Amino acid sequence: MHNWFECKIKYEKTAEEGKIVKVSESYLVDALTFSEAEERINKEIEPFISGEFVVATIRKARISEMFENATGDKWYRCKVYFITLDEEKGIEKRVASTMMVQANNIREAWDGLQEGMKGSMADYQVAAITETTIMDVYKYEAN
Repeated sequence: MHNWFECKIKYEKTAEEGKIVKVSESYLVDALTFSEAEERINKEIEPFISGEFVVATIRKARISEMFENATGDKWYRCKVYFITLDEEKGIEKRVASTMMVQANNIREAWDGLQEGMKGSMADYQVAAITETTIMDVYKYEAN
């Protein structure tokens, strides 16, 4: 099971016109603790940024599934309700779950979600698919 943390970093970079602009970017990091998430994001980002950067925020992200697509360049957050029947009360019960899908557009995100859910035996309903500002995802890899 993955523990996901959304890390936001801030730094200054030179824009096309030569101006220096402040940039804020979000990344997902698979880690056990906030400290490990900070350490990992520092290690992953350092080679790509010249100069100083600051890890501005780290927050726990409740993500149950990640569906990757090598050709996708954006990450979409999908809110899915799993539908169960409470036989004792005789009512439908909906349990929300958040999933991330990598795709180029919302249509591809929908298709990627459907493909990822293909083996699921549970009834589900897609409530929302929204584009995120997440630049990249860093899964834990054992050495």
